[in-house]
Amino acid sequence: MKRTLGTCYYPEHWPEEIWEQDAARMVEAGLTWIRIGEFAWSRIEPTPGDLHWDWLDRAIEVLGRAGLKVVLGTPTATPPRWVVDKHPDMLAVDADGNPRKFGSRRHYCFSHAGYLDECRRIVGLVAERYGANPHVAAWQTDNEYGCHDTIISYSDAARLAFRDWLRARYDSVEVLNKAWGNIFWSMEYNSFDQIDLPNLTVTEPNPAHVMAFRRFSSDQVVVFNKVQVDILKQHTSAPIAHNYMGRITDFDHYDVGADLEIASWDSYPLGFLEDRVGASLEEQRDYARQGDPDFQAFHHDLYRAVGAAKGNQPVAQGRWWVMEQQPGPVNWAPYNPSPLPGMVRLWTWEAFAHGAEAVCYFRWRQAPFAQEQLHAGLLRPDSVDAPAIHEARQVRDELIDAPEVQPKQAPVALVFDYASDWMWATQPQGQGLSYFGLVLDTYRALRRAGLTVDILPLRADVFDGYKAIFVPGVMYLSDEIKAALSASKAQVVLGPRTGARDADFVMPHAPLPPAMPGLDVTVSRLETLRPDMPIALQGGGAITGYLEEIEGSAETLLKTEAGAPVAMRQGNLTYMAGWGDGAAMDRLVALIGGAAGLELRQLPKGIRTRDTATERFWFNHTTEAVEVEGEMLPAAGVRRVALT
Repeated sequence: MKRTLGTCYYPEHWPEEIWEQDAARMVEAGLTWIRIGEFAWSRIEPTPGDLHWDWLDRAIEVLGRAGLKVVLGTPTATPPRWVVDKHPDMLAVDADGNPRKFGSRRHYCFSHAGYLDECRRIVGLVAERYGANPHVAAWQTDNEYGCHDTIISYSDAARLAFRDWLRARYDSVEVLNKAWGNIFWSMEYNSFDQIDLPNLTVTEPNPAHVMAFRRFSSDQVVVFNKVQVDILKQHTSAPIAHNYMGRITDFDHYDVGADLEIASWDSYPLGFLEDRVGASLEEQRDYARQGDPDFQAFHHDLYRAVGAAKGNQPVAQGRWWVMEQQPGPVNWAPYNPSPLPGMVRLWTWEAFAHGAEAVCYFRWRQAPFAQEQLHAGLLRPDSVDAPAIHEARQVRDELIDAPEVQPKQAPVALVFDYASDWMWATQPQGQGLSYFGLVLDTYRALRRAGLTVDILPLRADVFDGYKAIFVPGVMYLSDEIKAALSASKAQVVLGPRTGARDADFVMPHAPLPPAMPGLDVTVSRLETLRPDMPIALQGGGAITGYLEEIEGSAETLLKTEAGAPVAMRQGNLTYMAGWGDGAAMDRLVALIGGAAGLELRQLPKGIRTRDTATERFWFNHTTEAVEVEGEMLPAAGVRRVALT
């Protein structure tokens, strides 16, 4: 697949007389894709039924005539004021019972039937008009599902829809009561109509209730997205994408991706560093102008897997893009520095190294009005080149001789499961503990060892061909998944909290977790640790945050200084019973890598590498030049090496 560049453009924001000039400059900069329209509902339909297509017709024609390919967004993320006036109860409601009012974006509840009908209507109109347009070469549904905490809604519409969802899942309220353990605290129900949403309770609600509501909320997104996809497919054969976000886990992206041809995501390395990465103060200073060395890469690999969800393709062949790439300072993080010279180029090549088909910069021109005035673009508000466009042109020139993307299965796999993230969030047991953080720390350790990683969904048919598979913290494992992992020829690493609950959030009691066939390890007790009370390991490293006491006949690989086992192995299965710090995880990866026959490195701080079928990429996320394996990497630099 050919690597391409693009940008996000809002023709409705700019005088029509500059559209042609903009299009010509985009082509000169080497851009191919132009995303438009995702926030344009009020300009398309300023009042009910009053449709204004002329400006959008002309914009698409200007862009297409210049040689650009349009990604057209459905405008459902920003319903106009008149839609809210028509459906005043369509607004999402937060956990404290407050409606999310008009005046920004994403102001709707996924469960509101009236708003879904409005979406059907406007998406149908847009699809009918532009589905066969030769310049519209791809589509995007809505925009950034989950941004601004907008998946989980405690509205009346959500409550009624949740009750219907429960009826379909449990058949009878007696079955639900038993599954949830509602005999505890006399929480039993006599009918589904008695069941409320799990907010505003005196103390914490039943975790089974919370988990059911999280599953329901995710399913509502899947339904909402599929409604749009089904309409689009009646009018177009062009691929359809959605632009996901970084560390947004409130819905199952694999389930949404099963209805789409392309997964894309919006990558903001500097904004995310302090907003979502969970970096220490030292790391925030060290990478303030570069971004975390692993956070973007993790999402590249995750969304490649999401892009493979349609048709259950091999993960290495998943179709994915960066729909929005940070080009300069943003406006929404706690601090908003400028990237180091070279970082926009590095971020672009990093995405290509992980298999991206396209990298699109957000946005073409910085807006002089409204909420994103201080969000940089490829151009300044006065249309003068901003620094990032020079690096985009450099990538344009480098792409001329670059080979096409050649996917290749990685030697190592890491499972990421959205339901497990909901389970950890429902019952973290310790402040600051999260499933996402545990998986990201595991990914970091694998990358520090110089390994190329595939991220996998929790499916029994995806494990073949890997030398090592890491499955940290997956709280519910079906018997099918357990059997597939036990039968794998790979070195499989489980834990902590693996298999700790059933699908309805009940703790298995016989046998105790992890209850893996072929692994004689039992979790007898657990504790969570204060951040200032790590438990040291013999030989180096420590356990932080979460530790289980384990017993059994399996071989001990790692133990505390007091001699208690922390990691135990039997055959190809290893159970890691604690959340290791960096040194502990490096030791675990070395032990597993040695048993799996992996080629391991210990990379310098901030240096990362990734292999494709034809190239090896080296990335330097530091402010100093570094030499690695004979390759001199400039500060904020990237090197591509052909593999023979």
